[in-house]
Amino acid sequence: MKEKNNLKSIARGTFDETQVEDGFLILTFKNDENETQNVAKDIDSSFIQFHYCIKGGTSFVFNQGRYSLDIQEENSLLLYNPQRELPIDLKVLPNSWIVSILISIKKFHSLFSQEADYISFLNSENRDKKYYKDGVITPSMAVVLNQLINFSLNPSIKALYFKGKAYELLSLYFNRSEDANVEQCPFLIDETNVIKIRKAKDIIVLRMAEPPTLQELADEIGLNIKKLKEGFKQIYGDSVFSFLFDYKMEFARKLLEAGDDNVNEVGHKIGYSTSSHFIAAFKKKYGTTPKKYVMSLN
Repeated sequence: MKEKNNLKSIARGTFDETQVEDGFLILTFKNDENETQNVAKDIDSSFIQFHYCIKGGTSFVFNQGRYSLDIQEENSLLLYNPQRELPIDLKVLPNSWIVSILISIKKFHSLFSQEADYISFLNSENRDKKYYKDGVITPSMAVVLNQLINFSLNPSIKALYFKGKAYELLSLYFNRSEDANVEQCPFLIDETNVIKIRKAKDIIVLRMAEPPTLQELADEIGLNIKKLKEGFKQIYGDSVFSFLFDYKMEFARKLLEAGDDNVNEVGHKIGYSTSSHFIAAFKKKYGTTPKKYVMSLN
């Protein structure tokens, strides 16, 4: 009886589905409601699945609800199992956004045929094995994911736009694959070190306007600078300050979109004492000035 009531409390939703190419799909889903929603789609075993939780949280349900994997905010899940079908069955929490990329193994091989040994589940040893991997959404990925889920351009260019973004997202995902492979880095097997590195990330994000120096950050989390730099690169695929730069630019972009602050105020909030320095940094990241970016939204 209790299970029945739980099922009734879950609303059903549908993905916004865009076909990029044959065997290559992008699914987006926004749950802006105050109740959990369930979205489902049948997928055969020839597809690799990438699921990104931009905000909120979701659970990927297996075996008719007998098992589930949680995907937390700013995290991703890669799934591939050539031995059995993995239909998508997501329980999406209130106020959560999800982007999923589905690509057939045939299509994927055509993209990465030169890199089969670099991408572990494509090499000859693992090709027929199941592969599950969770990961962190980097600021660069977050930009692309937000562009996909908040698409507001002319519908006639949607397929082309999504195709470009899908390729960009795959490039960013596998760009960090080698560096972020825990199995290759004994340092990261120690969960205590992983917690310290994640704490370092939280510190620089929280104090992005006036971040600590590398030495101050290392002292605060209880690691030496060498281990901080190596560990941060392993987990987040980037150096501490390169990661922080990307994060600050993404934060600034969101503030500009909200429209509550002018360019000077946004720059000040993320730590730029002069608007000219902020404008130069924003243009370096996005190829346009903050003012032109805001104008393009209207």
